[in-house]
Amino acid sequence: MTETKRTVKSKNHIPDFKSRAEEAHFWDTHSFTDYWNELKPVKVHFAKNLSDTLTLRLDTPTLIELRQKAQNIGVGPTTLARMWILEKLQPKIKTAITA
Repeated sequence: MTETKRTVKSKNHIPDFKSRAEEAHFWDTHSFTDYWNELKPVKVHFAKNLSDTLTLRLDTPTLIELRQKAQNIGVGPTTLARMWILEKLQPKIKTAITA
């Protein structure tokens, strides 16, 4: 018995999402395999040794806003703060992420 190679074709187009919550709901109810041809590989950068710490004091309203923004994008407030700091310190990372 011989096997034939089959090309996976996208059944639909990935829609534009108005929010991360809308996108999360979409992927909770759809299979990425139906959109295989639209997916693109991405480079992932992992931070090396994060054992050094920095204590940062924020007023309550600022901390509340940081937590809300972090929750909206699905990360912790510490992660979001670290992402923002790295964006300011290394502008080339932002360009690589959006490319």
